[in-house]
Amino acid sequence: MKSYRIAAIGGDGIGPEVIAAGLKALEACAKREGGFRFDVQEFDWGSDRYKRHGLLMPEGGVDELRAFDAIYFGAVGAPDVPDHVTLWGLRLAICQGLDQYANVRPTRILPGITAPLRNVSAKELDWIIVRENSEGEYAGQGGRSHKGLPEEVATEVSIFTRAGVTRIMRFAFALARSRPRKRLTVVTKSNAQRHGMVLWDEIAAEVAKEFPDVTADKMLVDAMTMRMVLKPQTLDTIVATNLHADILSDLAAALAGSLGIAPTANLNPERKFPSMFEPIHGSAFDIVGKGIANPIGTFWTGVMMLDHLGEPRAAERLMRAIERVTADSTLHTPDLGGKATTRQVTDAVIAALMGDNL
Repeated sequence: MKSYRIAAIGGDGIGPEVIAAGLKALEACAKREGGFRFDVQEFDWGSDRYKRHGLLMPEGGVDELRAFDAIYFGAVGAPDVPDHVTLWGLRLAICQGLDQYANVRPTRILPGITAPLRNVSAKELDWIIVRENSEGEYAGQGGRSHKGLPEEVATEVSIFTRAGVTRIMRFAFALARSRPRKRLTVVTKSNAQRHGMVLWDEIAAEVAKEFPDVTADKMLVDAMTMRMVLKPQTLDTIVATNLHADILSDLAAALAGSLGIAPTANLNPERKFPSMFEPIHGSAFDIVGKGIANPIGTFWTGVMMLDHLGEPRAAERLMRAIERVTADSTLHTPDLGGKATTRQVTDAVIAALMGDNL
């Protein structure tokens, strides 16, 4: 029997709650499908650890993760710890340390969920956003000089390398090719950012020649926000920089109904290092301990992890279970306008997984 080593990092806020729910669903998948199992090791890395030890994860933590097949991550961020400390101390440290350069965020309207856009069907809003996940605006280059003085200076340097842009473009074009519409929209801001983003555009055009069967177009990021709202049916696969895709993917999740349902995969496509899978909703400290966090995004993230691990049948079954549960409005959590609890949704997904008529 195949055994997959999973590093489970609940992190902060509702992260541990939804990861616990996600692990139950994954165990049910393994039990129902047979042929594989999960060997899960849980890590208490996060803001509480930072308050005790001054580090969100121990020195050498990234190296420790290399031994795993995948990482299942909840959230990071606490109201009493600066956001840049938590982000760079855990999530970005893992993504960059394990070269998880392709962030993939699917978005579609699930059954039973009412999206805020009028007269837009699930067929018309079905996107995958590819986010360059290793450089760009989040390269971590820059600094501050003359701190506390009137002439204090802070710089944040966006880094665009030919190697980095080329590999994310090839990944995005290949993903677009695998989808029925074979369409890719390249998001840019090269009218104002005339160096890095012009290189981004040039490389996109070069890579497009390798994929003649993919229809590609280019969109300025500000105009892209309008297109997502007014003409969602014209979009399919989208590729954008680290910052632009970070913002656009949150908009996409909101347009599909809630941040609580949205998944993410941080991939190392060459599989030299483990990839990390996480819901995008954040730590949501306002609902911690209330038992109402939406686990759907974590379950959908589990679907992506199962696919990555080479268990497509289990992934498909879990996705069908998710869709069956979201179709029932009595099983909607408060973020979707309902009154269901995390446990009720989790139990319903597991019941659907274990049933014979899925």
